[in-house]
Formats: sequence, C-alpha cells, structure tokens
Amino acid sequence: MDKFDQAIIGQLKINARQSVSAIADAVNLSRSAVTERIKKLERQGQIRGYQVLLSESQKVGVSAYFEIQHQCTRCSNIVKVFQVIPEVLTCHGITGDMDLLVYVQTDSMQRLHEIREYLDAEPDIVKIKTHVVMSEWINNLG
Repeated sequence: MDKFDQAIIGQLKINARQSVSAIADAVNLSRSAVTERIKKLERQGQIRGYQVLLSESQKVGVSAYFEIQHQCTRCSNIVKVFQVIPEVLTCHGITGDMDLLVYVQTDSMQRLHEIREYLDAEPDIVKIKTHVVMSEWINNLG
C-alpha cells in the first residue's frame, strides 16, 4: 500500500459516501485512478466494507435478565455483587430452581458479556441463565 492508497483510505474514513471526484481532488489523482485503487483495495481485503454509524439518539442498548442460582444461606448475602454493577436495574428474589432474577440494561452486547463474565467469576454463584430481551410488548412501569 503506497501513500496514495493510504490517502484514499484516509478520505474514506472521513466520509465513505463522498464522490470519487472529491477523493480524487483530495489525493491529487484522476477519478479513474482512484476508482481502480478502491476496487483493488476491496479485492485485496484492505477495505472490507462500509458501515452506517448512528447518532447516539438512534442507538438502542441491550437488555437482559439473568436467572441466578447461588450457594449463600440468604439472598441478601449475594446482593452486594449486583450493587456494584451500574447497569443492574432490578434484583428480585424468586421461587423455583433459581434464586434471583436480575434485570440489566447495557449499551452493548460486549458490555453484557463483561457483566456475565464478572458474575461467572463469583464463587458463590452456582448457575446463571441469560435471557436477552428481543422485544418489549407491554411496559406499564413508565
């Protein structure tokens, strides 16, 4: 990759939707030379694709429920683990095989994964089931 290829990639990083003419002007090459270089960079895998970046107001986070089974004698002994995670919105004691139902809202799937790994490392937690929320049909909580 020479300095022209790097300059073309630099222009595409600024705005991948700009015209080939605008890129050609910016890097001091002809339109046909820029077109051929872009095609070559795509074929070689240097340019793997283009993406849409949404404004913050258009982003939607990830919500999930964790079903937690622990080995503490009381649920209140394990709650401290969840209190240090700012994404935890609710933590309820429940009946059945699992002991707690924890609701989290995160900015990304990566952050959800980090929380899950943090909980997996807790020695008093025996089992975790993760349920990612795909749709919300009714929310009367406001």
